[in-house]
Amino acid sequence: MKPSESPHRASVAATMRSMPDATDADGLTVGQVSTGLGVTVRALHHWDEIGLARPSLRTAAGYRLYTAADLERLHRIVVYRELGLGLDRIRAILDDSTADVPDALRTQRKQVAERIDRLQQLSAGLDRMIDAHERGLLLTVEQQAAIFGPQWNPDGPAQARQHYGDTTQWRQYAERSASRDPEEWQAITDAMADFERALGDAMDAGVTPGSPEANQLVERHRELFASYFPLTRQMQVCLGRKYEADPGFAAHYDGIRAGLATWFRRIIDASARAHNIDPDTATWQ
Repeated sequence: MKPSESPHRASVAATMRSMPDATDADGLTVGQVSTGLGVTVRALHHWDEIGLARPSLRTAAGYRLYTAADLERLHRIVVYRELGLGLDRIRAILDDSTADVPDALRTQRKQVAERIDRLQQLSAGLDRMIDAHERGLLLTVEQQAAIFGPQWNPDGPAQARQHYGDTTQWRQYAERSASRDPEEWQAITDAMADFERALGDAMDAGVTPGSPEANQLVERHRELFASYFPLTRQMQVCLGRKYEADPGFAAHYDGIRAGLATWFRRIIDASARAHNIDPDTATWQ
């Protein structure tokens, strides 16, 4: 192959050399051309029907026969198709003697470059999605400490994946994580901190479980938690139990206000009952 030839063009050229000779007296059949050029019979018939590449000869029985000139046109069509040009554009190039072929190819090259750029962006997005499914957070240890605070355990996401990696919620969390930058994580963290302050203030103010104020906080919690994955009311009840029973969560909430973990669980349960959910039998669904 010559250095300037593309693999496809060289392959087509080699195929053309290996095809039987076609003369104006006796052409090649559709089957021979299909095999020689690597083009389907259906494509050849279509190009004939739309007048893009019609065989010049017919047998006595009416079968198509392609002459040497027909094959040259087909060769050009195959090359231009490989370059990504549409059939209408190819027709214009082949049939319009005034057509600016280099300009058409430059336009196609620009479109190919844009397509390559889109594919590279897609590839980068897929890499982030894979990474998010495997790691959970696409943040450096330093970024995690700056956003979530010095008490944050950078091994937490890996441990969470080990326990929950095969769940729908982990997949939903990973898909959200893949599209977030540090600023967005900071905004989510700040919103959750504001909510927890409001939670403590409400308990101090004597807000009772089941009251409009308490129910509003429960709804706010569900909305904020959707930043990680959608949270049903039953799932929220299960979380409320965990907030109270798990030493780590209980310490976090009770560190905001003494007894806050239990109070938080109670307002979640009361809201669930208002929606005909029995907190005692609620499951993660």
